[in-house]
Amino acid sequence: MTDLETRAAPPRAGALRRAAPALLGYAAVRALGLIVLALWSAARDKSAYTLLTARWDALWYTRVAELGYGYEVRLANGDVHSNLAFFPLLPWLERLVAAVSPLSYADGGFVVSLCASLAAAWGIFAVAEHVYGRRAGVCAVLLWAVLPVGIVQSMAYSESLFTALAAWSLYAVLTGRWPTAGALALLAGLTRPVGVAVVAAVWVAAVVSFVRERRAAEAAGAHGATRAAGSADADNGDNASDSPRARRVLGMLLAPLGTVGYVLWVGHRTGKGPLGYLDVQAGWRNGFDGGYAFARFVAEKFTSFPSALAGAGLIVGVASVIWLYGVGVRQRQPLPLLVYTGVVTALALCASSYFGSKPRLLLPAFPLLLPLALALSRLRMRRSAWVLGPVAVASAVYGAFWLNGSGPP
Repeated sequence: MTDLETRAAPPRAGALRRAAPALLGYAAVRALGLIVLALWSAARDKSAYTLLTARWDALWYTRVAELGYGYEVRLANGDVHSNLAFFPLLPWLERLVAAVSPLSYADGGFVVSLCASLAAAWGIFAVAEHVYGRRAGVCAVLLWAVLPVGIVQSMAYSESLFTALAAWSLYAVLTGRWPTAGALALLAGLTRPVGVAVVAAVWVAAVVSFVRERRAAEAAGAHGATRAAGSADADNGDNASDSPRARRVLGMLLAPLGTVGYVLWVGHRTGKGPLGYLDVQAGWRNGFDGGYAFARFVAEKFTSFPSALAGAGLIVGVASVIWLYGVGVRQRQPLPLLVYTGVVTALALCASSYFGSKPRLLLPAFPLLLPLALALSRLRMRRSAWVLGPVAVASAVYGAFWLNGSGPP
């Protein structure tokens, strides 16, 4: 870990004011995407709102909210698509919104997504500002907004909700708020299977903190052990030397409860024990094979000239992701960010099915953008605008084309 991880958090009173430029810029980019989608959809006699709230995975989430678990689709080839594959936090929130308002479950999913996307943008800003400063924080948020698959952030999907919980959990780790980090990791674990990445970040950071604390105590000797233990961790303001340790342990205990609880519940419901969730995923032809199936998928693209261009693009995309992660390592990003990003990236790239989904699955891996954000923050504001403006337009057009075509793979 670096000393960046123990830097004090900015006062809460000024947090929103500091994040305001990032949030306004993010809202502008997303508004542009929605406007272009509405115009494109109208030209094709389609409903943009339906594309955002009532197709693909959004339908599965609203069915969980409306009917609970137990719904499944049996395909002709024998595959069973069960809604147990979808984690429960988003459907719970959809049901809550519908219960306290006249909105439908689909409307609730859209409202949750919009609010969560703003919370995610704020969390990304908080992490990036903590590590690299305010300008880098603004640039990180804008880069996340203009990603080619950025339209997913406005859909009734769980990506925005998960990213918000993950970003704020990581920020809590970086600022020593261990119970908060654990509680947010718990919620992230109830949102998507990749919640294990947040759990891993919390646990690794806590273990390393314990190790550093012990070494500091040993270096100080028996006389200074108590003082070293009390100062080695930047937990917020506890005077008792054991209190930071207890808070760290509490965070570690809370973090995995969401993922473990849901997986065990699915195993109990299916009658297949702890591995029941893996069987559910297998029914969707989804699993983890170390990237073998994806590599075959890419290789098959080179059987003809047109598809070879797509194969080359995939190789460049994967290489860029790996390169950005390597840059983050060389720039000594805080360990929790590297652990989180590494797990998210590995799970996305090494999944054995739904190869077109990989850009969307990488959406929560926002620390990959930090090297680009740092570079962009060093440019003059006008140059940054010239870079981000055309990319935002291209992202909006691509999102509209995407949803009116094959949809979010």
